[in-house]
Amino acid sequence: MSGGHDHGAGAAAGSPDHRRRLAIVLAITTTVLVVEVVGAIVSGSLALLADAGHMLTDAAGLTIALIAANLALRPATPKRTWGYRRAEVLGATLQAAVLLGVGLYVFIEGIRRLFEPPEVGSTAMIVFGVIGLVGNAVSIAVLTRGRGSNVNMRAAFLEVVNDALGSVAVLLAALIIALTGWLQADAVVSLLIALLIVPRTLKLLRETVSVLLESTPPGLDLDEVREHLLGQPHVLDVHDLHASQITSELPVLTAHVVVDEACFQDGHAPRVLDQLQSCLADHFPVSVEHSTIQLEPRTHAGHEHPAHQ
Repeated sequence: MSGGHDHGAGAAAGSPDHRRRLAIVLAITTTVLVVEVVGAIVSGSLALLADAGHMLTDAAGLTIALIAANLALRPATPKRTWGYRRAEVLGATLQAAVLLGVGLYVFIEGIRRLFEPPEVGSTAMIVFGVIGLVGNAVSIAVLTRGRGSNVNMRAAFLEVVNDALGSVAVLLAALIIALTGWLQADAVVSLLIALLIVPRTLKLLRETVSVLLESTPPGLDLDEVREHLLGQPHVLDVHDLHASQITSELPVLTAHVVVDEACFQDGHAPRVLDQLQSCLADHFPVSVEHSTIQLEPRTHAGHEHPAHQ
């Protein structure tokens, strides 16, 4: 006997208002990103380029979030039983790989410029830095009202605030260069921004690769799960236990559970199944609402494939 709660391809996407706010912020972030790249070329500032890379990190995250929110609305099909939820992970992996390259380039170039600082146009840095800061301020205003609505909105708000700090750092470097002529200030700020990009990107890459490798969801201990299921009434054994993630917020679990023969004779098996799935959904730090459990009598062991453990 097997069973599973039908949750579709994933959780419902965010409200239209939240998606609208995120779309506005993405448009602003992308515009500022392009402006800062142009500014970096005009001024020769690595700090502006680094801040553009920092904003690229956030633009990528916002893009992935919006794409995932819209793809989640598309129904599952016989060919794509989970819909397009895995598209979020594939997109995030690609973006993380690109961003890691940007961060490493900025870090290596920043170290080189500490020893061989090129001429940097401080006036252009200030102009483009102010444009970036204004864009970030507008984004903060857009997200302020909805930042407490859910985790995604809070994360987006914090990222925009982080971008604003990057713009402030660029302006500080420009002022130092304008007032003192210390050209290494551009490289120092670039290295600081790179230190913000690389760890976040490595974390994102580690998380997405873990999902693609179908690793056990973080925070879910399968030994603990097995022990807890074995402690339920009528359960004799648990094997072929697997847990993975379809996407970052959709853990799934399958298991073969051996129960008393009497459960199949007195009609008690459905209640056992309900109890086991309720445990998986409510007992553990990671709520596994989508589980598939095969109930078996002890005599079924002789028919199991050797790969089932």
